[in-house]
Amino acid sequence: MKTIIILIAALLILPGCGSKFELNENVTGTKVTLVDQDSAQVVYPNVIKDKVALIGFIYTHCPDICPMTTHNMMLAEEQLSKDDLKDVRFILISFDPERDTPSVLTKYAEVRNMDMNDWELLTGSRDNIDPVMKLYNVKAFPDDTTYNDKGEPSYFMIHTDRISLVDQDGNLRKNYRGSAADPAEMANDIKSLL
Repeated sequence: MKTIIILIAALLILPGCGSKFELNENVTGTKVTLVDQDSAQVVYPNVIKDKVALIGFIYTHCPDICPMTTHNMMLAEEQLSKDDLKDVRFILISFDPERDTPSVLTKYAEVRNMDMNDWELLTGSRDNIDPVMKLYNVKAFPDDTTYNDKGEPSYFMIHTDRISLVDQDGNLRKNYRGSAADPAEMANDIKSLL
């Protein structure tokens, strides 16, 4: 009887001891140089060092998923206090570096009135973007390409719909479906890591 009581007590107590984060994978194993919206070189993973980071993977020509991903991240940012924000970075990494130049990323941020004290928009060479995408298990590839009258290519990307939460130690703690992410959930998860 005593064993049964101990077993029942353990079952009641243990679920409360678990973490609300399903992941704890380090994502700092790759060191690459990326370029931010101001054309400054940024070293990954230094850009997330000692910060809680909410990282979205986008491309600026996206007609649907990426704008929603960005918007959800911005809504999460709005739910955090100024005190919280000093230890948080919001990062967008483009997986379309051929079109997403620093000036394009700057315009993307300006149109959305992003507070660049909290945000970093990153691009870079394909050789440097791909290893970061691999760390987060993000896939992206161009769909059929068409050409306009000037011979300029036009294409959309098929890609993973992802926002990732990384803690101060560089551990991936949670993935959200970017276009459907709950801003309140992301803000609460960020607060729990601060």
